[in-house]
Amino acid sequence: MAGDEAGPTELTAAAPVAAVVEPPRRASADAARAALAAVPREPGAPKPDPILVADGVSRRYGGVVAVDVEHLEVQRGSITALIGPNGAGKTTLFNLLSGFERPDRGTWSFDGHALERVPAHKAAAYGMVRTFQLTKSLTKLTVIENMKLGATAQRGEHWWNGLLPFLWRTQEREIEAQADALLAQFRLEHMRSEYAGTLSGGQRKLLEMARALMTNPRLVMLDEPMAGVNPALKQVLNDHIKDLRERGMTVLFVEHDMDMVHDVSDWVVVMAEGRIIAEGTPDDIVGNEAVIDAYLGAHQGKSLFEDDEEGAP
Repeated sequence: MAGDEAGPTELTAAAPVAAVVEPPRRASADAARAALAAVPREPGAPKPDPILVADGVSRRYGGVVAVDVEHLEVQRGSITALIGPNGAGKTTLFNLLSGFERPDRGTWSFDGHALERVPAHKAAAYGMVRTFQLTKSLTKLTVIENMKLGATAQRGEHWWNGLLPFLWRTQEREIEAQADALLAQFRLEHMRSEYAGTLSGGQRKLLEMARALMTNPRLVMLDEPMAGVNPALKQVLNDHIKDLRERGMTVLFVEHDMDMVHDVSDWVVVMAEGRIIAEGTPDDIVGNEAVIDAYLGAHQGKSLFEDDEEGAP
């Protein structure tokens, strides 16, 4: 997706809000990093309170090993970045863990729920939701209609309830109120009645993240949230990701923007050739030789977080 041209509404959306939200954000960041302080800096490191655990998850396409993850744990209440060079298997791993693809073998669980045979919509009902690198908004529906579709367990979804409006109208009003509150939080309320297809790429990213929150999730998985987003909206997205942690959610995200990874994440997991090759804080990863060899390749001698302009896979 090409980068967005920043229009007047997007520039307004990027107005600074750090003075209001930074103190609680700092407290939640400190708590997350303190919980991870004693975790070994090694692939597959055990976490004190993992919300997502994967063992022996692998996926092959013909003779190519796309994913071969021996062990992975994601700490509850943290923001974890999943990084690696193009073709490392990051998005495939996301697809496997979230139920959009099936692995050849392996087990994984979310908050105590085994997910090996659980379809994506049931994983979302458990509280584990994801977004996509290419947004999945329904362009022929309005923004508010897209938001309301994100709510789960809607009584009006069953045709027999649809014949009896008194069974679902109260819930419908509650869902719409929740959707409006999220649109205000993500500064999209002015687009409420517009078709989703008229939104810019960055606004669609905001809409998709807001819609994911309609399920009241405990784990939010973001696949390249900054891909195709203009600079005016990048800081807004950064702020929203930090706010997810402040609201008690866990975040696992794939990203190529190394400045964003360093700014937002509490922990970093690095993949190469389908395997996890390193884990640690952003500062740990900067000097990890295995990461430098696998991730930077020809850019030896440069900092991992310096002048990185790698494109999306």
